[in-house]
Amino acid sequence: MEDHLYLDKSDINGTGVFTSVDIPAGTHIMVIKGEVISADECVRRENEENNVYIFWLDDDTYIDTRNSGKIKYLNHNCDPNCYVEERDKESLFLIADRDIRAGEELTIDYGYDEIYEECACSECTS
Repeated sequence: MEDHLYLDKSDINGTGVFTSVDIPAGTHIMVIKGEVISADECVRRENEENNVYIFWLDDDTYIDTRNSGKIKYLNHNCDPNCYVEERDKESLFLIADRDIRAGEELTIDYGYDEIYEECACSECTS
């Protein structure tokens, strides 16, 4: 499925991840991999490096996707078409939450309070 994903200009923010094929609801779109880091290292990277490419894995483990291709371009939407689910102790799945049409941008809900204050998704700007 990942071969059908491409980067393009996003109406939400900068660059986004798009699909060139229809994706049925429930499809495992891609595996989210990166450097596995601790909660303390996550906070340090967010504060000192302004790293926003980090996914929560479990209570004290995070995945830094800064150097891992397309996934770091996944934008937030308050009405997302994808969600993230645990795969194993070092990776996550990106899964289609509903049917997604070819040409559509893939989005998730980032799920932290500050994002809703700054959100520029179609749900918040309409």
